[in-house]
Amino acid sequence: MEILTQRTRIGELLGQMRDLQVEWTEKSIQRITTENTTLKQRVRQLTADKRTLEERLQAARSNLRFQDRCVADLEARVADAASAT
Repeated sequence: MEILTQRTRIGELLGQMRDLQVEWTEKSIQRITTENTTLKQRVRQLTADKRTLEERLQAARSNLRFQDRCVADLEARVADAASAT
């Protein structure tokens, strides 16, 4: 009985192996290659977009720091003018 069970299991596993070794058709290879190329292009585009957004964020932060300094300078002038009068 044990031998029959083992042979049955071996048969099932061999069937699963055959299922995994199905030949790829030229059409499926072409489709996968096309999808892969499309995904690679999308990754490149998203990477470039990310770089652009990071540069814009850095510029915006720099502008904000400059504006903060200008506001602080104006507040100091107003305070000096108020204390002088």
